Amino acid sequence: MKKESVQSVQSKKTLKTFNLDEQAYNQFSHHCKTNGISMSKKIENFIKEELSKLNLPIKEEVRQIKEEIKPVKEHSFRKYC
Repeated sequence: MKKESVQSVQSKKTLKTFNLDEQAYNQFSHHCKTNGISMSKKIENFIKEELSKLNLPIKEEVRQIKEEIKPVKEHSFRKYC
């Protein structure tokens, strides 16, 4: 039996840039550093939770996601839009 490499077991990661309120970022960064929390993992888990609330599939490889997402009038990000 052939062992899978560690890299193939882990999902692919992508680097994204976001514009955030500086004070909110600093407070969150401080909280994560103080408590030994990975900011990236925390945001990733937040996104997965939001997707599950929208009943959207969480996929390792997303193809043509625009066709899969149906516009909604109310969503959890509405206060940020």
